[in-house]
Amino acid sequence: MVTPSRWSRSRPDRPPTTPARASTVARPVREFFATEASGGLVLLGAAAVALVWANSPWQASYRTLWSTNLSLGVGGYSIDGALRLWVNEGLMTIFFLVVGLEIRRELASGELRDRRRAALPVLAAAGGMLVPALLYLVVNAGGRGARGWGIPMATDIAFSLGVVALLGRRVPPSLRLFLLTLAVADDLGALVVLVAAYSTGVSMRALVVAVALVLLVVVLKRIGVRWTPLYVGVGVAIWLALHEAGVNPTLAGVAMGLLAPVEPALPEHAIATVRSRLGDVSTVDAARDTARLARESVSVVEWLEHLLHPWASYVVVPVFALANVGVVIGSDLVETTSRSPVALGVLLGKVVGKALGITAFTWIACRLGLSSLPAGVRWRQVVGIGAVAGVGFTVSLFFVDLSFADPDLQDEAKLAVLVASAAAAGLGALLLRADGRGEVSAAEDPG
Repeated sequence: MVTPSRWSRSRPDRPPTTPARASTVARPVREFFATEASGGLVLLGAAAVALVWANSPWQASYRTLWSTNLSLGVGGYSIDGALRLWVNEGLMTIFFLVVGLEIRRELASGELRDRRRAALPVLAAAGGMLVPALLYLVVNAGGRGARGWGIPMATDIAFSLGVVALLGRRVPPSLRLFLLTLAVADDLGALVVLVAAYSTGVSMRALVVAVALVLLVVVLKRIGVRWTPLYVGVGVAIWLALHEAGVNPTLAGVAMGLLAPVEPALPEHAIATVRSRLGDVSTVDAARDTARLARESVSVVEWLEHLLHPWASYVVVPVFALANVGVVIGSDLVETTSRSPVALGVLLGKVVGKALGITAFTWIACRLGLSSLPAGVRWRQVVGIGAVAGVGFTVSLFFVDLSFADPDLQDEAKLAVLVASAAAAGLGALLLRADGRGEVSAAEDPG
């Protein structure tokens, strides 16, 4: 977890009962898939630009840009740091806000709501985090890179869904949804690891302030306050308090996302009135009232996801990649990386550990009767989707920055993340493209 020393100071939803409500639930999921798949291409492009730029004759300008110091202050209080840190801990707060919103939606009305249906992807995600971390530690325990065990645990939703999208109909919809739910559960697990294992030098006084502000949000929700600027202000205050506490301030975005209301402001009987008035825009007042009613007929979670998700996918994450992927790939780095325990641990964790952990924990869940495979899914496809889940890019790079202060270790780990993600994507695509005929069906025992 990034500490202050890195900076300087001068009610649950009811289940769908109507086609309209089912459509309301499904629409955000469709938008999510579409945005993530195309956003993965933008992310790939940004990563390529960063690599080319950092290895071009203009590489000095790359280093200069992202090490430029920026300072923001009010009165006697100010925060300053390199531009890369503002991206990693400031701009990325929007990304983690969207992550929190996704988890909130899945817990309220998605796959994570039904315990039995959620058991399979959640357990698979747990295996996909535990096994890679263990494989990494087998190679690095006791060494300089031991702290990087969190790097191979992450699954990148954008890239993994992008790989699946390129395969088209070879991947059944139920398997896509399994991957999405697994990735969301993986994000939740990564957040737990972020708080539990990567917080150092925590200031309890500032942390108490942050917790008090989170409780304030809960109270404001409970008494029905819906004024958006107030919540934005409290969210910024939580960010500052976490920064002062030595806890990564991007968690402020997660907290605000998890606390966002999942019920529309309007009761269900009023939504029909909204629909009947959508065409009534004959006057300015009628148009304004119709717009307000339309806005209040959807939940804050759905509205914010619709608003922020494209920005996170097309702007925030690509800028993060641009700022962090620029590794100078010289012969020295290639040589040291090829002999690096950190790189080997990342490769083993992502390419082998993810597929092995997800498949093994899925098999255990089915064997124990806790759940069953999605309809039409075969075991080879489970292995394939487990390999695809090894494509961990954004959060993995985030963990690299939190794990190591040594620039050499950071470069080795970043290069290993790129190579391992490409290898995992290729392996997963090959397995999913393979003819599934003759495989053991979902209802059969894989053992």
